[in-house]
Amino acid sequence: MKKILCTINAASLVLAALILSTISLSAQGLAIRTVEGTVTADGAPLAGVAVTDGLNIVRTDEAGRYSILTLADTRMVYITIPSGYEAPLADGSIPQFYKMLTPESNNYDFALTKLSRDDSRHVFVVHTDVQVTASSDVKDYKEILADCRQLLDSYGDVKTFATDCGDIVGDSPQFFPSYIKACSKMNIPFFRVNGNHDMDYWGRSFETSYHTFEKYFGPTHYSMDCGKAHYIFINNNFYTGYGINYIAYVPENTFRWLEQDLAGVDKDALVFVFFHIPTAMDADLDKSRFDPDLLANVRQFHHIFKDYDTHFISGHTHFNMNLEFGNRLYEHNTAAACGTWWRTEECMDGTPRGYAVYEVDGNTVKWYYKSSGYPRDYQMRTYAPGSSEEYPADVIANVWNYDSRWKVELVENGKVTATMKQFTGYDPVSKAHCSDKKVVLYDWISPITNPHMFHATPKIKDSVRQVRVTDRFGNVYVQDVK
Repeated sequence: MKKILCTINAASLVLAALILSTISLSAQGLAIRTVEGTVTADGAPLAGVAVTDGLNIVRTDEAGRYSILTLADTRMVYITIPSGYEAPLADGSIPQFYKMLTPESNNYDFALTKLSRDDSRHVFVVHTDVQVTASSDVKDYKEILADCRQLLDSYGDVKTFATDCGDIVGDSPQFFPSYIKACSKMNIPFFRVNGNHDMDYWGRSFETSYHTFEKYFGPTHYSMDCGKAHYIFINNNFYTGYGINYIAYVPENTFRWLEQDLAGVDKDALVFVFFHIPTAMDADLDKSRFDPDLLANVRQFHHIFKDYDTHFISGHTHFNMNLEFGNRLYEHNTAAACGTWWRTEECMDGTPRGYAVYEVDGNTVKWYYKSSGYPRDYQMRTYAPGSSEEYPADVIANVWNYDSRWKVELVENGKVTATMKQFTGYDPVSKAHCSDKKVVLYDWISPITNPHMFHATPKIKDSVRQVRVTDRFGNVYVQDVK
């Protein structure tokens, strides 16, 4: 939750910084402008609200007024929605916390609404890699949205919102309007980041790659507050200017904005950071290597969050994986909503297409993965002996949201006979589908292994077998082995 920084000293420091900024920009021969306005809620001024041009952050005074010096070609100005308030929605899902700047005006006001309930307890869902490339994809995605809407309704009168970690479309910007129309039925805020397949290609620089995304969804890095939690959204797809090529990278301007943003966040707040490409594929960063599909400046990015209990939430890989970087930093890489590019109901690692769910209460959080079309307790897929090439004599389980604090056991005739061992291998169903080009169509899709597979050898011949899983929160899930 943001601290309210409205003292005279703080205001003086901001003014001094702005004056120095003006001198610096003028010395570089860059044209500047002053943008100003007010932030109100139900007609009353809001003090201490963060306002930014994407480079610098200022705060509103006691009258809700702000003034910010910015480059003349700045595209927008926007706010951090404070806890206890919400912004109006456009098209049923796009929160209007930003204003596109025009040459004709330097005044931009923001009007929020105060929530009628406490938002310390709230629920949000994570969608990623919707990958719309055809009208049929939008139709299939509507089924996931309906599943999601039904689940959120089950929470009753609790603040809810959605996030999307990018690759909304698959190099098909003409489908942004269809995607937006589909999401409008949710009638809750969607906070989105762009993916590599949402970029504008063939521009001369990284800065030209996100204009279409901005046109539909607003800024590519921003933040908001809800309850005691702080939410940050980052673009980490750095377009190289060569064809459709990119690297995962956070530029210096984003780091400078992040430093200012985090300066106003209480150290005991939960921090959630959303971006498209994961930071790493191994919790041991000593094993990291350069890969365009992993964050190049990963250590520097992790370091900036060292003082906070932080959850990174990413997509891109089309599979599910959880990484624990010590006690205060956790990364959730979320499986694709599209499954295997809308060709199968499961992703390449066997995770069913669906979305992640996070339940926040004060500064604690619980989470689970919700498979679309299945009950909430569907947390694994089990296979009888003979299903796996790696362990043909064993019972196999794919536990897609596993982390180190989960327990996976084989139950025979009602009694636990083995703790199942983790291995990296193929999900049998996904392997069969991804090996069949009549099913997946695309030549570049192939079976992949995943690290959330488990195996155990049955102890009792012809026993009635089940797999029992206990997650990190003590929830127990049981599935028959058929």
